[in-house]
Amino acid sequence: MSHMDVAHPYFGIFAIFIFTFVAFLATTFLSRFVGKSLANKNTQKLKLAPYECGLAPTKQPNRISSQFYLMALLFILFDVEVIFMFPWAVDFKILGMFGFIEMILFVFLLFLGFIYAWRKGALQWQSMK
Repeated sequence: MSHMDVAHPYFGIFAIFIFTFVAFLATTFLSRFVGKSLANKNTQKLKLAPYECGLAPTKQPNRISSQFYLMALLFILFDVEVIFMFPWAVDFKILGMFGFIEMILFVFLLFLGFIYAWRKGALQWQSMK
């Protein structure tokens, strides 16, 4: 007998998993190949034009300020702080003094991050020009 034990109770599940993964990849690549080979490559200007949809779209420069990204990142950071506080508040009596000290340390570290962002000017909205 070889080193591989086919009598293992999970061998069948593993074989089905591998077969499903291979079938998924084969189906994906086959559909992409058939789609690309059968697609109509005739791209005319009339075909790409809007049909009864109002004015023709004009290309405008994408000017989104990085302040939106920075505000969203800071919001997520400080919103996650609240999510971590809910389990602590539920088990506050069970955790005792150790849990209280850990939460004070956690809030202190987040407060330091808040002060750092404030001093760097990340919380001040700058005018968009």
